[in-house]
Amino acid sequence: MPHVIVVGGGLTGLTVAFRLKQFAPGTAVTVLEPRDRPGGNIVTEDHRGFRVECGPNGFLDRTPAIPNLVRDLGLSDRLVAASDGSRKNRYVFVGNKLHKLPSGPLGLLTTPLLSRRGKWQLLTEPWRKAPPPGTEESVQEFATRRAGKEAADVFADALVTGIHGGDPAMLSVAAAFPRLPVMEREAGSVVRGFMRAAKKRKRDAKARGEPVPGPMKMWSFREGLGVLVDGLCETLGDSVRCGVEVQTVTETASVAPWQVYDQTGYSWSADAVVLACPAYEQAVILADLDPALADEVGAIPYNRIAVVALGYRAEHCPGEHDGFGYIAPQNTRRDVLGVQWCSSIFPDRAPQGFVLWRALCGGVHRAEQVEWDDERLARAVHDEIRRAMGVTGEPVFQRIVRWPNAIPQYVIGHLDRVARIDALAAKHAGLFLTGNAYRGVAMADCVEQAEATAVRVALHLQQGANQ
Repeated sequence: MPHVIVVGGGLTGLTVAFRLKQFAPGTAVTVLEPRDRPGGNIVTEDHRGFRVECGPNGFLDRTPAIPNLVRDLGLSDRLVAASDGSRKNRYVFVGNKLHKLPSGPLGLLTTPLLSRRGKWQLLTEPWRKAPPPGTEESVQEFATRRAGKEAADVFADALVTGIHGGDPAMLSVAAAFPRLPVMEREAGSVVRGFMRAAKKRKRDAKARGEPVPGPMKMWSFREGLGVLVDGLCETLGDSVRCGVEVQTVTETASVAPWQVYDQTGYSWSADAVVLACPAYEQAVILADLDPALADEVGAIPYNRIAVVALGYRAEHCPGEHDGFGYIAPQNTRRDVLGVQWCSSIFPDRAPQGFVLWRALCGGVHRAEQVEWDDERLARAVHDEIRRAMGVTGEPVFQRIVRWPNAIPQYVIGHLDRVARIDALAAKHAGLFLTGNAYRGVAMADCVEQAEATAVRVALHLQQGANQ
């Protein structure tokens, strides 16, 4: 019976193991996780009726990857969609005031976020020229060239801040938002690219005899995202082992070509090894096996994020909060990157009569905030919320979680680095590297990469069996 070791029990690693059991029946799979719990950054906590997501807050259905995984785990009936308001009403905090992000041409024409010149530059995006072939642009450069500096400083910055907690001037657009340059190449315009994509979705649905797909939605579970981790772990059973810190892997000339060693010196024999842990952990594990590969993997940077969840009495929160929340663009250098109105997005996030809001602090430009003590962090976030939303009372609940290595940053040169990593890893038959450090940081990206990795591992095992 072939044996596969998966190092890392986050969403990617657990999904690799789950799909391997389907794609390669009869294969023994062991998931080794150094922490005392699986799930990686997906952590749902309940505190006196306040349900806090310590990592991701939900997932988008832009691809069928996670909905299919949820279906196969038998969890579809526990899904809950984000509120309509959270999709339609999103804000940015600019000039000490909340501004609704425009949706559609009319919103762009009337938004106070752009001057007349800025609106004209944005609306004339379809007539911009493409850069010379082979040009690598940052998100900031791409957005400025296509939509103008004003739109880039507000909308592109807000997009990067909300997803990556990064700097649009540092991130590669081809790596962080690969669809955008593809749309430009194929449609001559990002606007036309989105229009074509929408028409294609409708045509494809019609050809399959399915209803016309509506707008992309955000999803979670009524009990929080931890349901997905629990579902994977229940299915995998004893295959998941926590508290096991892998130190190194070695290639051997024996029947099982791989040995995996933990912190105690204990080892496992394996026919294939999948490293699905963060890049900085992969680099340590690979150091003795292939120093050049380890150096490339270890060079992928991460930012630092502090999650600050605060609960308030609803009576102390004036105004309507039917929306997702707001972003404070990185270029404003505020004490929060953004605030999510969690109890407005999903049900059962706060007790009756209370609200739960979650702020993200730190990022690439305010990394020092992660070192602030709880009192200073909570006070800074409360002051920002009071300034933005006019809260009149003190928080009645707080929960602070720090992620010293939160989100990998796809800086300029990332795709070239990934290509070098792929080439070096290919020299070691049976070694597979995956995770959100390479080809997408969202939950959907992780699941897609995990399934692709499981297919590759299954084919590798099949080839070995046929030799």
